Amino acid sequence: MTATRTPEAAAGPVVPPPPGPAARRFGPALRWLGPVARRAGSGLAVLWAAATAAYGALRLAPGDTVDILIGEGADTPGIRAQIIREWGLDRPEIVQYVGYLGRLLHGDLGRSYQLQRGVGDILATQVGPTVRLTLAAAATGVLLALAVALGTAGRARRLRRAASAAELVSVSVPPFVIGILLLTVFSFTLGWFPVSGAGDPTALVLPALALGLPIAGVLGQVLREGLERALEQPFALTARSRGLTERALVARHALRHALLPAVTLVGWFTGVLLGGAVIIEALFGRPGLGQVTMLAVTGKDMPVVMAVVILSAVVYVAVSTLLDLAYRLIDPRLRSVR
Repeated sequence: MTATRTPEAAAGPVVPPPPGPAARRFGPALRWLGPVARRAGSGLAVLWAAATAAYGALRLAPGDTVDILIGEGADTPGIRAQIIREWGLDRPEIVQYVGYLGRLLHGDLGRSYQLQRGVGDILATQVGPTVRLTLAAAATGVLLALAVALGTAGRARRLRRAASAAELVSVSVPPFVIGILLLTVFSFTLGWFPVSGAGDPTALVLPALALGLPIAGVLGQVLREGLERALEQPFALTARSRGLTERALVARHALRHALLPAVTLVGWFTGVLLGGAVIIEALFGRPGLGQVTMLAVTGKDMPVVMAVVILSAVVYVAVSTLLDLAYRLIDPRLRSVR
């Protein structure tokens, strides 16, 4: 039997037309649009879940909702009437829940009935010192990790073992213990840094070290292992055969390969920074969200606690979104994944 060929088969494979000027111009932007939109959608779902969990904790707590919102503040008929009016407690529960979400969408975090101030105003006055502390701690941890990893990757075994032992100690010791040791040596004994406060810029050094050293320990281990694996890859052998120096090989090629697993840990150390800031700010007598959170928890100021939970979720979503974009910048292979 003779095989028959269709006109399409006789004409050969169909070649798609080349992309037009608009596709060439906006193609890279469109490849980023889908992942960003998906990340934004999942971020909104996380924020909704956090807000719902905070609201559920308030409504499921034993006792009257008005009593819970008042906490240890002044209890007067006027304040009770204000709470009922602002939270819509005289309306059906679904209306109360929708009204709560609506206030959040408009940026209204509620009111602290103990301090008689808006929760947004309270957090706004304290977020600056916490941001400065966390950024300084993050920069300290990343720079120390890079320095140790670049200085020990591929070097003598004794040097790598010493670095690993130091990293293990920094990870194992809690940040508040590191803070106490730093205070004892550099503040009480040597007098180089202030014991407490945030007025002097040097007062940021010890808290940033206390928070940043555990981060440096973990990141240093991951970066060094990534660098050593990258230096054993075929591309490293090719680069060496072309006369590229070891330092240039690490800076141009190996470091990019080692950064991807390290960037994955950014989400982890964001939680470490937020959680550690509560203790470190109290230890060093610094203002910030940590002090506000501790006072709100001990004073049973539920609106402030709920707002801190939601703010933490916002930070997590923002960091996760930036991480997803950073993956695609570091590894070009991920840019084609939609």
